[in-house]
Amino acid sequence: MAIKTRTIEYHHDDTLLEGLMAWDDAAGAPRPGVLVAPVWAGRNAQADHKAEALAALGYVGFALDMYGKGVLGSSIDENARLMQPFVDDRTLLQGRMQRALDVMRAEDEVDDARTAAIGFCFGGMCVLDLARSGAEIGGVVSFHGLLKAPQNAPGTAIKAKVLALHGHDDPLAPPQDVLALQQELTAAGADWQVHVYGHAMHAFTNPAANDRDFGTVYQPDADRRSWRSMEDFLTEVLGGEVPGPA
Repeated sequence: MAIKTRTIEYHHDDTLLEGLMAWDDAAGAPRPGVLVAPVWAGRNAQADHKAEALAALGYVGFALDMYGKGVLGSSIDENARLMQPFVDDRTLLQGRMQRALDVMRAEDEVDDARTAAIGFCFGGMCVLDLARSGAEIGGVVSFHGLLKAPQNAPGTAIKAKVLALHGHDDPLAPPQDVLALQQELTAAGADWQVHVYGHAMHAFTNPAANDRDFGTVYQPDADRRSWRSMEDFLTEVLGGEVPGPA
């Protein structure tokens, strides 16, 4: 197995974006592609590492860019400022996600008929909104995502299968938001699953998260269990045989 990466520049409207694609160079045929939507800081090393981890599982991972090439937040205030325009304009958010999906599908290494998306925190909201927009994608996985529904999608049928992986003690998306998501997905006709982890807060997959007052704390059991659930989900929704590591 030889995991290769390359950066890909692309545009959405007037914004220059840069994603990172990771794949196993030993693969002899196109493989299913999986978008990685990053946390609210932007496309960082964490997102790139998740793309590489997906490549190690036999997929093509594509860490997408929401904010612009080289744009990264370095504090809670900066991250919130970068994220807020997309919270306010979910049509913009959904369009940027669709553009990333189109870019990934166009790459030679990707089987464009078999695609999925995963996202973390803000990225969890991004992949849920991609599904909410009615996008043609096999499935989406939200890890400790922001769950509140947009105002521009009521009545839109959700074609993607949905898996939400969530911490019960997440103060940024409390249990009533989880219940509301379940009701929303049911009304939209989605094939959905929600896994809730006890004693887990926001950002439970991030080993650097250690701010209990803010509600972001790493939880290794939830991290491990959620990744395994994602693996099973991707095997189901992407269908067909995915070659293992060489």
